[in-house]
Amino acid sequence: MQLRTTARLLPLLAPVHLLILSVIVLPSLYVVWLSLNMSSFGQAPSFVGLQNYVRVLTDPAFHRALLNTVVLVVVAVHLELAIGLGMALLFASGLPFRRFLLVAVLAPYAVSEVTAVVMWRFLFDPDAGPITLALRALNLPTLDWSFEPSHAMTLIGLLTIWLHLPFTFVIVYAARLAIPAELYEAARIDGATRWQAFRRVTLPLLAPAMLIALLFRYIFAFRLFSEAWLLTKGGPARSTEVVAIYLYQEAFSFNAFGPAAATAWIMVVISLLLAGVYVFLLRRGGLAHAH
Repeated sequence: MQLRTTARLLPLLAPVHLLILSVIVLPSLYVVWLSLNMSSFGQAPSFVGLQNYVRVLTDPAFHRALLNTVVLVVVAVHLELAIGLGMALLFASGLPFRRFLLVAVLAPYAVSEVTAVVMWRFLFDPDAGPITLALRALNLPTLDWSFEPSHAMTLIGLLTIWLHLPFTFVIVYAARLAIPAELYEAARIDGATRWQAFRRVTLPLLAPAMLIALLFRYIFAFRLFSEAWLLTKGGPARSTEVVAIYLYQEAFSFNAFGPAAATAWIMVVISLLLAGVYVFLLRRGGLAHAH
């Protein structure tokens, strides 16, 4: 009886529901099922419960990948926000040639990640890269990223910042343009210095936009893959591996689909926790403004 009722309701589903069901819900459920089974090419899946999650969470390679990811996310995203905020304030102050410079700032978003990585590999080539040669000519330290893990992590972070800076810049710049000029005029009449106007007017009004930029960039950066994979493939000796590369290696290098699916769900949970924290901060900020 219940099955007949459900079948009668199916035609009432909107196409968008069917689309979400087919491209998000069903694949997600399949990954959950896969994460609870031991599976590989030519092997029938066998139920192992939470064993895949335990294996991933106790794997030293996963710990290293998670640490690399957290370091890259925290350093790159906050540096990106600081640079984006500085550039937004500079543009809003009436910078000469603003339209031309705006195109230059947004240009990295028009470049594919593969092209960007190839370009940076050429520019920072340890033997013949133009930037490396220029730094040597000035007696400045260079990045030996091909065999030094810390230098490779630095280059991955710089590349990530360069690629995604337009996203943060556009959000903060739009929020800065929305601040009424009368507020700055009132602050100037009250005798506030530029620093006081920034602290008491600009920063509080930009805070919601900065939190939204941070939320999205944290989630996007946590899935960082192409920059690290195309630059170092996680090497040398898996020292620059991030969580997304760990997942890829488990799935397509070691054919361990169960641990790979468990890794994917661990990434989802961490991303949801990050989103939850920032939504809480946004709600608290909204309530504070309401009072």
